[in-house]
Amino acid sequence: MIKLGQNNFKGKLPRSLANCRMLEFLDLGNNHIRDTFPYWLGTLLRLKILILHFNKFYGAINVSVSNSLFPNLHIVDLSHNGFVGLLPTKYFNMWSAMENVDEENPKYWDAFDNHHLMNFYDPDYTYPYSMTIINKGEKLEYVKILEIFSAIDLSCNKFEGEIADVVGSLKGLRLLNLSNNILVGPIPPALGNLKNLEALDLSQNKLTGSIPTQLTQLNFLEVFNISHNHLTGPIPNGQQFDTFDNSSFDGNSGLCGLPLSRKLALGYGCGFLVGVVIGNIVFARTREWLMRTYRITLSRGRRMRRIQ
Repeated sequence: MIKLGQNNFKGKLPRSLANCRMLEFLDLGNNHIRDTFPYWLGTLLRLKILILHFNKFYGAINVSVSNSLFPNLHIVDLSHNGFVGLLPTKYFNMWSAMENVDEENPKYWDAFDNHHLMNFYDPDYTYPYSMTIINKGEKLEYVKILEIFSAIDLSCNKFEGEIADVVGSLKGLRLLNLSNNILVGPIPPALGNLKNLEALDLSQNKLTGSIPTQLTQLNFLEVFNISHNHLTGPIPNGQQFDTFDNSSFDGNSGLCGLPLSRKLALGYGCGFLVGVVIGNIVFARTREWLMRTYRITLSRGRRMRRIQ
């Protein structure tokens, strides 16, 4: 494990990292690293978690000529950088570990699982992996990470083009965040195949078309945001869609139906009051779910409490 986030590291990533053949966890987030995407890390066959958020990475994400393209990667966070070009669809095709769902006897990832590098001190010693994801000003601290947890966060970059159907093949995904980019085209109905998805954020893009009814099949979806796009047509209802409030759909003038029509029917004053109350209830329920499911805490700014 290499965890060197929240420092003032500058310059490029050292290529010598490719020699760390046993590396499973790499966190270099919140630094000032200026480099292109480190495709050469794809040869690390054990790498499970790659966190490069809040740096100065730039350019398109090119695919290596190597046949090893992060085959065991479960979590990738490239948010808040300067990446451009199309989404890395070819990588999506190669991230086979995110296609698998095995919920029998799930374990937490730790630094010495199967290796016991420190067994001369204590053969039962483990150091659990932990990470922090920042989304819309909220810090989500994962004190422990379940092996079944898979996530892709490419938000706050400058990715263009459409969302490819191949994303729907990553059936192990629990979190998908592509917000704050320049993505166009429709929301792929194939996203309805992500049956384990619990958080989906496609907000602040230029997506068009209607909301696929297939998304109502995502029975575990707790966090949903497609606001500030160019979507049109009726909002699907049923299942989890009945729990989302106006903020999930705001900024799409062509959308209609509940919950947006509920605000219009009640009038501005009453609608505003009801929206605030409902929003607080939904936020509280989501926060409780996040804490209960992944043992995390939510906080604003620099203050953060841990759940041990």
